[in-house]
Amino acid sequence: MTAASTSVVRPRRRSGVYWTVTAIVVGESAVGGTMDLFRAPPFYPVLLDLGYPGYLATILGVAKILAAVVLPAPGLPRLKEWAYAGVVINMLCAIASHVAMHHTVDNLIAPAVFVGLAILSWALRPPTRRL
Repeated sequence: MTAASTSVVRPRRRSGVYWTVTAIVVGESAVGGTMDLFRAPPFYPVLLDLGYPGYLATILGVAKILAAVVLPAPGLPRLKEWAYAGVVINMLCAIASHVAMHHTVDNLIAPAVFVGLAILSWALRPPTRRL
C-alpha cells in the first residue's frame, strides 16, 4: 500500500469501528430503556433487588431512550456529550450498586463492557460530532 492509500483506509476503518461501537451503545440504550419503561425482566427485578424504588425504572428508561435518539443523530454535539455522560454514569452506578450489595463479579461484566464501549464510541467520534 502507498502512503496515500493508507491515509484513506485508516479514517474509513476508524469510522467503521466508531459506527459499530456506537450502534451497540445505541442498541443497548434503546432496548434497556424500553425494558425499563415496561418494567420487564431481567433489569426491573434487579433494580428492585438492589433496593431502588420502582419509579426509577421510568426515569432511567426515558433517559436511555433519549440517549439512543441523540447519539446517532447528526449535529447536537452538546447533547451527545450529555448522552455519553449519562450512559457512563448509569453503568458505573450499576457496578457500584452490585458491589455495595456484595453481588458476584459476573454482575459487573455487562455494565463494565458497556462503560468501555461508550467511552470508545466517545473517543472515536469524528470531528463533526465533537464540541
